Amino acid sequence: MPKTPKETALENRAHDGAKLFSPSTERNRDAIREVFVDVMPHDGRILEIGAGTGEHAVHLASALPGVEWLAGDPDETARASIAAWIADSGLANLSGPHAIDVTQDAWGVEELAPFAGVVSINMIHIAPFAAAKGLFAGAGRLLAPGGKLFLYGPFSRNGAHTAPSNEAFDASLKARDPRWGVRDLEGDIAPLAQENGLRLEKAVEMPANNFSVVFVKD
Repeated sequence: MPKTPKETALENRAHDGAKLFSPSTERNRDAIREVFVDVMPHDGRILEIGAGTGEHAVHLASALPGVEWLAGDPDETARASIAAWIADSGLANLSGPHAIDVTQDAWGVEELAPFAGVVSINMIHIAPFAAAKGLFAGAGRLLAPGGKLFLYGPFSRNGAHTAPSNEAFDASLKARDPRWGVRDLEGDIAPLAQENGLRLEKAVEMPANNFSVVFVKD
């Protein structure tokens, strides 16, 4: 398949029509699904933010037929890919794409709240910190009591990178855009959770020095 670049992606992605194929998703989707099925609700509505190609949405929604999965992305090219993946999946519990910009006060899905879960995979390190702030504010507004926010990606811990490769990755992100960067779980992210009525429930070490991180709304 020919290659097409995506401006906000950190990889070259193959495409077939509107459908994009992420090499990193292919590598990590099974590990993410294993943790996700273990820690997240198995029924109710789940809202995916920054769904990228749409491949994670298909992979996770297919594993949890009892949830209603709503996927989307603010990027137009990503939304076209998500729509194509949804159409080809044939999954009755998967819909979208929405165009939520987490930095906005209203997300346009308030009438569907409360949500059992909110999911954001590989987003907050390739966006301004305002996106992380908006994500937690929205999760605080829209999650049901006991609902969960699931994050996946690289994090530093207590002010220190977990591996030299993550330190180098952080530097490369900041060189590309000074507003980007690997966020510190305890220093940057946990305070956002506390401000919005969420608490850290679990941080699971994943392959390639990533984490799956779960917050719950009290």
